[in-house]
Amino acid sequence: MTLDIVSYGRRGPGGTLRFGADQIAQIQRTVGRTPEVMVKVSGGGRDVGGVEAHLRYIGRHGKLELETDEGLTPQGRGAAKEITADWQLALCRSQYKPRPAPGQKDTRAKLVHNIVLSMPAGTPPDKVLAAARVFARENFALQYRYAMVLHTDQPHPHVHLVVKCEHEFEPDKRLYIRKDTLRQWREQFAALMREQGMAANATPRQVRGQTRKPYRDAIHHRLCALRAFGQLPPSDRAKHRPPKTSIFMRAKLESVLQALQTKRGHLDVGKETMQRTRQGLVAGWHAIADALRSQGQAELADRVERFVARMPAVQTDAQRLADRWRETERSRAPERAGANLSGPRVR
Repeated sequence: MTLDIVSYGRRGPGGTLRFGADQIAQIQRTVGRTPEVMVKVSGGGRDVGGVEAHLRYIGRHGKLELETDEGLTPQGRGAAKEITADWQLALCRSQYKPRPAPGQKDTRAKLVHNIVLSMPAGTPPDKVLAAARVFARENFALQYRYAMVLHTDQPHPHVHLVVKCEHEFEPDKRLYIRKDTLRQWREQFAALMREQGMAANATPRQVRGQTRKPYRDAIHHRLCALRAFGQLPPSDRAKHRPPKTSIFMRAKLESVLQALQTKRGHLDVGKETMQRTRQGLVAGWHAIADALRSQGQAELADRVERFVARMPAVQTDAQRLADRWRETERSRAPERAGANLSGPRVR
């Protein structure tokens, strides 16, 4: 695996790797664990009804203002319908394709992309919104219609951005979002946050030594709801209906438990590939440290080596779940022992 910061470096005389000021600044942010921005695509509506439903959701059913690319701020229950009518989504070509039958995959083209721009907890929300405005203007203005809204109901402030897929003046020109697109958007959004005076960075999770992939939104929200319910006092918990569990996570946990109980099955599937990736990553970071020392950046080179040494061990999701289950069982053991001692003896 080649690090972006290595590939961006310049080859000096004799093929020696050299870094410019921007690359050195990126290395400093990464090893200093500067807060990472998040830019993700959370889906997209394939019919007008779906787009309206999402706009109503992010607008909290009329309570929040939806800021559009024309500077308008429609609000109220009719704001979603007003926006979709203004964007003329009903005239998009994909509207003429039939809906899929129940159980079949929906192959219709998206009408919009749902994008989320987020910063860690503690970031001033007005800074996030200001950076998001510039981000949307630079990428979509006069090409693709868009609307956005700021959410502050969670610890991490974030902006929901809805972008029309069809070009405003060239219907055959659509907005496609690829992995490289997301990487460039993350770097751009991080730079815009720094312009707002906030510490922000954008590096791939593998570069930082993280092997855990983020969960999909639906799974993440289910897990957050379950975690919040479990933290309630028993008296409050009895007053509320337990939230639904994640079917995906339940199936995953059941397969892990079966492997632990029967000693059959493998918890380390994919670990070999992850370890090879980590080896290439570590080699890349050591090359960076050597290059920095040759440029007189010995202190930063030492920080790079400490950063690599503190990377968490490579672990699959199944191994992580198994470790968490064992830890939970160990914490419950004293409670069970106490319950057995206090209970009546049965002869």
